[in-house]
Amino acid sequence: MRIGLFTNNYRPLVNGLATSVATFARAFRAAGHHTSIVAPCYPGAPRREPDVIRVPGLRAPTHHAYVLPLPWGRGLARTIGGLDLDVFHAQHPLLLGGVALRAARRAGRPLVFTYHTHYECYAHYVPGPARLVAALAVRQAVAFANRADLVVVPAPSLTRRLRAQGVRTRMAVVPTGVAIPPELAPDRRRYLRQELGAAAGGPLCLHVGRLAREKNLPALLSAFALVRRQLPAARLALVGDGDERSSLQAACRRLGLARAVSFVGAVPHEVVHEYYQAADLFLFGSTSETQGLAALEALAAGLPVVAVSSDAATDLLAGTAAGVVTEDAPGPLARGVADLWNHPETREAMRQAGPRAAARLSPEATAAALLELYGDLVRGRQPAPARPQGQPREAET
Repeated sequence: MRIGLFTNNYRPLVNGLATSVATFARAFRAAGHHTSIVAPCYPGAPRREPDVIRVPGLRAPTHHAYVLPLPWGRGLARTIGGLDLDVFHAQHPLLLGGVALRAARRAGRPLVFTYHTHYECYAHYVPGPARLVAALAVRQAVAFANRADLVVVPAPSLTRRLRAQGVRTRMAVVPTGVAIPPELAPDRRRYLRQELGAAAGGPLCLHVGRLAREKNLPALLSAFALVRRQLPAARLALVGDGDERSSLQAACRRLGLARAVSFVGAVPHEVVHEYYQAADLFLFGSTSETQGLAALEALAAGLPVVAVSSDAATDLLAGTAAGVVTEDAPGPLARGVADLWNHPETREAMRQAGPRAAARLSPEATAAALLELYGDLVRGRQPAPARPQGQPREAET
């Protein structure tokens, strides 16, 4: 098949959606399918990338790292038409998602839409009254989903929410897959732990993700301040960057955590597994995720997860014995960390269970599930809901 992935987020931007697109594209190509990516031209992007079409854009005024593509002009339409795509797969309901919709309709080919995001949780990036912006964002996303031939969701709980919001299109659960990383050399692990200030006898906790408002990081820092009361040698490493970095550093100073929290910054996805394997516990405080890709990466690396209650955390950890879910408050999250640290046998069991759970959601398995859905659409059949082996719940259709 000839597959087109249309995304407003792509490398060198570092975020979960860009990682998802790159992961699926790599797996599709390995399976022998010609895959083209249509994405904005980000600063620092390679000049020549095989099968990547870069669209000019402008820096987003409300987010330092994002580019808004300007997908207008006959030249882009001609270029996309020349790809002779069998499937048009939009990752967003706007901008390049609209390009995918129009091109699919012109070509008479199926449109697939992955509903990656709880759009209502990102209203603060758009000027205007937050409630109105959130409502309009959901309405736009639902309307776009209802024009697609298939909606892909990364976790089972999202199907129920989207049905309640008015999505009528058939849905299938296909998460982004994660590979089991190579084992980290002991010397490298010791070096990273030393760099992050991890002392013998104290846990090194880890968070990987953008330093953004929707990640609930102030609450996570408050929880870690409570952890330090019980475990004074505990350290926290924040891998990632974002607009909230300075305010989070100020919060660390207010909480007395300035010397206990390391702001690592953005790390290339190819080496982020080293930080997972150097840490003792992964802290997952966000309630705005649809899949929780970073938490799945932690499981793949054998890192036990302590997560606050959310649909994504429940979807990911239910039945895995690889992590714990606490109430969404600093106190319960801190108690979850301390309890796990005080029970090394439980941590070891979770460390063993994580890779087993993640192996069932490998990039090859999830890509194969999506390719099967594509094939049904191309052949004109109504696709059955795909469920990669190991997905904890059936997809709602």
